[in-house]
Amino acid sequence: MFKTGIVRPPGRNFADGLTTSEGPPDYPRALDQHGEYCTALEYCGLTVLLLPPDLAYPDSTFVEDVSIATPSFAILTRPGAKSRAGEIETIREPIGRFFQTIHEIETPGTLDGGDVCQAGTHFFTGISQRTNEDGAKQLASFLSREGYTSSFVDIRGMKNTLHLKSDVAYLGDNQLLVSQAMAARKEFRGYDLIRVLPEEGYAANCVRVNDYVLVPDGFPRLEGELTRRGLKILLLAVSEFRKMDGGLSCLSLRF
Repeated sequence: MFKTGIVRPPGRNFADGLTTSEGPPDYPRALDQHGEYCTALEYCGLTVLLLPPDLAYPDSTFVEDVSIATPSFAILTRPGAKSRAGEIETIREPIGRFFQTIHEIETPGTLDGGDVCQAGTHFFTGISQRTNEDGAKQLASFLSREGYTSSFVDIRGMKNTLHLKSDVAYLGDNQLLVSQAMAARKEFRGYDLIRVLPEEGYAANCVRVNDYVLVPDGFPRLEGELTRRGLKILLLAVSEFRKMDGGLSCLSLRF
């Protein structure tokens, strides 16, 4: 069960961040959507630590990319985008409030938290444009010391996929939500796969928070399938974060 969430609202220069999408985000709407997201985390039972916006790093609202948290230890990552490298120092102190054991990815490794999907005691790590093999191997070593298993998923050939969790989400009870492009991957054999239709591909970035699954709104087929399976869902608007290549999972650190 998660008890804590760390979040950071977008700054007024949010539109200056990295994106492959067209059209700038509506900043007031992004703030409203972020506020609703925080309310949802609290509804799920989390105490939310709200960090101040950081204008030095327009992408810093995506706090999940800079740290990975488990029940007993945390890992400070090393983002693959150079413009985000300094975000590590901005998250070090908040993470230190909660964890005595903190590992850290070191050069030449790169690792984005959005490429790391925890499924029980196993971690899938995406090898992507942001996470390299060295970073993934360092993470695997840290996890192994703490009793976790891990495996790699090479997504460098998937042009429309920024991070592994853009296409994969673990929903508990051996259920793995996957995009159509991921459904045939051998790495996910043995899981109960919930396939997201191509036209609803963005919705593959859901996040399980205790008894609820946070789901982006506007994707009725996935909503119906999750409801049919007995999952309790909370629909959230994230249109302005989608414009900046972000989604529900990357807006918080949960532990």
